[in-house]
Amino acid sequence: MPPLSWRHHTLIQAVLSRGPLKENDFHSIFSDVTGKTLDSHKRLFNEYLKEINRELAYVQFELRACRNQYDGFVYYGVINTVADEQSKLGTKYSVPQIAFYKGIIEAIVQDTTARGTISNIEALNIRLENQVGSSEIPPALKNFSMSHKEKAIHEFIQDQWLCASSDGNIGLGVRSFLDLRSWFHNNEVPKCDVCNEAGIKADLCPNENCTVRIHEYCLKAKFSLTRNEKVCPGCGTQWPYVATKEEAVEEEEEDDTEVHQQPPEPLRRKTSRGSRQVQEEGLNESSSRRLKRSRNNEDQELAGQSQSQPSTQALRKAKPEKLTSVEVDNGGPGPSRRRATRTSTRLHR
Repeated sequence: MPPLSWRHHTLIQAVLSRGPLKENDFHSIFSDVTGKTLDSHKRLFNEYLKEINRELAYVQFELRACRNQYDGFVYYGVINTVADEQSKLGTKYSVPQIAFYKGIIEAIVQDTTARGTISNIEALNIRLENQVGSSEIPPALKNFSMSHKEKAIHEFIQDQWLCASSDGNIGLGVRSFLDLRSWFHNNEVPKCDVCNEAGIKADLCPNENCTVRIHEYCLKAKFSLTRNEKVCPGCGTQWPYVATKEEAVEEEEEDDTEVHQQPPEPLRRKTSRGSRQVQEEGLNESSSRRLKRSRNNEDQELAGQSQSQPSTQALRKAKPEKLTSVEVDNGGPGPSRRRATRTSTRLHR
């Protein structure tokens, strides 16, 4: 197996040093190191990922992509595939901080409304004792005060394990979506009905007896077209989906394009009738021209015949004059002979 090139190392180093990268940024780095665009070399990009993960598997790492359920963007990051005691030694967080993080994750996941966030007050009130399996609570957890919790939340957000929403609530960070995919599956977190991923931040079916939930970006892909019926795929209840202004503009442009490309049937009939009228007018015009030409030809032939008739009559008159000239020539003197010769010469000309 050939070793990885400097291009592979650059991609790995970029993700490790900068943290999870957006899809566009990661694709841009790939284009810079390879000199090829992803649009025309998608297969080469997949080969690079396959070769990188083949080597990272020896150290139980993986270069993975996931979608952030809050902004809908895809991110690439390197995660640890094995959660054992040895891997836990590599973290910079203390035992109380890790227990506090687990308590926040469980509170967000167990929310039946699928908001994907909890308030700052709810996070600070999480009891760390619930994260300990044994009855004996370690002293470090007892001494973990409110100020320690606030500091831990700030660090989690800075390291992208958690995120802060615009309204001040706390949600999962992109690194949590990358690392906790198997944890979501093992803890039976409800999944999105469209993409089959954990529905942390999702919309619920209006029917209270239905458990279907769908991500917002999945709803956009499923219901953005007006042709698709906006109903729950589980129970058939009407889904209250409202298209955004951008989607409405796109729908209008698509409708206009369809109208221009495929005109309605009455318009086609009018167009065909008009073309038939144009064709009939063209045929009538061409036939009238032909008739005029034929008439002109006939007139020219008649004119030619009328011009040829005097010459024929002259020839008919010429015969008796020839005879007269012969008779005069045989019987008369020289002058009369000269006149007959001149007359015959003119007739011959």
